[in-house]
Amino acid sequence: MFTDCSVLLWGDVGLNGAVKRSSFALVALALIAAACTAGGGANASPTTTSLDGTTTTALAGEPAVPAQSHAGTESAPPFPEGLDWLNTGGPLALSDLRGKVVLLDFWTYGCINCIHIIPDLKRLEEEYAEELVVIGVHSAKFLNEGETDNIRDVVLRYGVEHPVVNDRDFEVWRTWGANAWPTTVLIDPAGNVVGGHSGEGVYDVTQPVIASLVAEFEASGVLDRTPIEFVLEQDGRPETVLSYPGKVFIDPAGERLYIADSGHHRIVVTDPTTGNVVDVYGRGQPGFSDGAALEATFDSPQGLALSPDGRVLYVADTNNHAVRSVDLETGNVGTILGTGTLGWPPTAGNASEVSINSPWALEERDGKLYIAMAGHHQIWVMDLASDIAGPIVGNARESTTNGPLDLAELAQPSGLAFDDAGVLYFADSESSSIRSAQVELSDGVTDVIVGSDANLFDFGDVDGVGTAARLQHPLGLALGMDGYLYVADTYNSKVKRIDLERREVTTYLGGERGWQDGESAQFNEPGGLALFGETLFVADTNNHAIRRIDLASGSTGTLVLKGIEAFAPPPDNADYRGVLVEIAEPISVAPGAGSVVIDITLPPNHKVNEDAPSSAEFFVTGAIADFGDSAGLSLTGAKFPVSVPVHFAAGEGTVTADLTVIYCREGSESLCLIQQLRFVAPVAVSDSGATAVTLRYTIEAPAV
Repeated sequence: MFTDCSVLLWGDVGLNGAVKRSSFALVALALIAAACTAGGGANASPTTTSLDGTTTTALAGEPAVPAQSHAGTESAPPFPEGLDWLNTGGPLALSDLRGKVVLLDFWTYGCINCIHIIPDLKRLEEEYAEELVVIGVHSAKFLNEGETDNIRDVVLRYGVEHPVVNDRDFEVWRTWGANAWPTTVLIDPAGNVVGGHSGEGVYDVTQPVIASLVAEFEASGVLDRTPIEFVLEQDGRPETVLSYPGKVFIDPAGERLYIADSGHHRIVVTDPTTGNVVDVYGRGQPGFSDGAALEATFDSPQGLALSPDGRVLYVADTNNHAVRSVDLETGNVGTILGTGTLGWPPTAGNASEVSINSPWALEERDGKLYIAMAGHHQIWVMDLASDIAGPIVGNARESTTNGPLDLAELAQPSGLAFDDAGVLYFADSESSSIRSAQVELSDGVTDVIVGSDANLFDFGDVDGVGTAARLQHPLGLALGMDGYLYVADTYNSKVKRIDLERREVTTYLGGERGWQDGESAQFNEPGGLALFGETLFVADTNNHAIRRIDLASGSTGTLVLKGIEAFAPPPDNADYRGVLVEIAEPISVAPGAGSVVIDITLPPNHKVNEDAPSSAEFFVTGAIADFGDSAGLSLTGAKFPVSVPVHFAAGEGTVTADLTVIYCREGSESLCLIQQLRFVAPVAVSDSGATAVTLRYTIEAPAV
């Protein structure tokens, strides 16, 4: 067992994995010592998991690049033949990468610490686009993670664009002497091993060494800046309506189904019966910004919950390390917990000042928001009245120990469900178990319901009672009126259910990974569950779909979403090349039938060309206007002003109109002139408003 503030460091590594402290190892040791002396910081790392089930903690500081050489002295061992490669188009050989700095990332995709370093790797790849090649070595913890197709899905889900090799039998792992996820290793441009680091904080540890290697090997003429283009898994793939949906939530009335469309970085709201999409929150691009419904940004959102009055939707914004709020009346998105930076160590405090760590699931009960804090290996609670948040279950060590709430050790909790008595059940994904916590008792304890409580590596697919049962990385829970606790047994691609009185788990639906409706349903890594009456909704993550299970018949169907295209986000104004007309004061209009009037004044003796394709396209935030079939409109040959019918709904938002006006001098139709315009109009819909929004612009006479 490594102690806190320790890392796995290696220098020149031979084929037997023997450790020799190279200059890189010494640099890293200095960084660790500095970080430990300072007590850590924003980039301090939480635990990592080693192959034998032990855990380590790695911290990193801000180093100065040492003057000595960081070049290695022993050749990096080659990759074995016959491995599956992703994002390459074929196998890679280290010998083909001479002249480049190479970073090997040993990871497994269910490990939260491995997910945490993806932004570090992307940052390094952007800063050293010509000098650095990152290769992911995927050495799977779970059996399911060893399947190449599943790794491909994770590569797509997290936007990984560097080569990844499937080291399913740990050949590369053993050759390099790795023993913890994540572990990163550097190879210099001459093909020699520099050293390595285990845990998070990868950027701070490796960036100075990469910079030094680039300078050193550029001076010697060995560095090769020739760009390398890889064939990516995402190339040529069609868009799907949903992308890796992680969680689902249904309101108490069963009228709205909320979907965490994690891969599209947005929340989709639909009628659970018809599939008609009624709202979308988020631009559909990763980011961390508050604002109107289609202007705000999320990053891989997961868990969802409603406020006690049903007016606010809470969102576990996982990769932003924050909990966001959506005002369901106005559509405005805010932030109620977290600073947007990964927090370590876990510390309670005012919600706006606390840094949290990969929130994954939410449950609201009696004015308190419970949060499965996967990255902290804890369950947190936020008092919605006082805005104070902090851990309530778990001491932040990753393990399986049960006992008093503050001493229990959890392993990446990722799903939550309360029973009527106030017992909180949680899917403890990395221990592959379902556990409970008496969070409403001052002397409450945790317990295991099904799955092993021995270590983090007892997983499988075994129905049974208590600790004799086996699951594989479960992520979702839903408690039914029938007394069953339903489980998304994610890596087994099954929905299981637990008889809580007997603590017995049985397979309910699913088997082989796939997609099949009916009584012999198939799923593909389902991640979230929501239950209303006798209908169980399943976020079928790798199938990019929401499934519906009729508990009365046991039959499964697929919810087909309709009308989502109407919620396209407004265009980004930053790179707009035409004339941008931003209206400062909100325009007040009345709810109901109305119009948007486009009033363009052309130069004297000019007209809109009757043959060329002039057009208008409208975008709306805040769901305050419905253009119906007029959202895209032809203006060919139009005579201004043009009145576009629209139905206004109460609230505040914006109407954006993109216009392309192709016009000509009367009698000289062959000489066409083009004017591109974008109107951005804030609109407030209230009973005292007018019936129309007017967009005016005068096109000046061209100097031709």
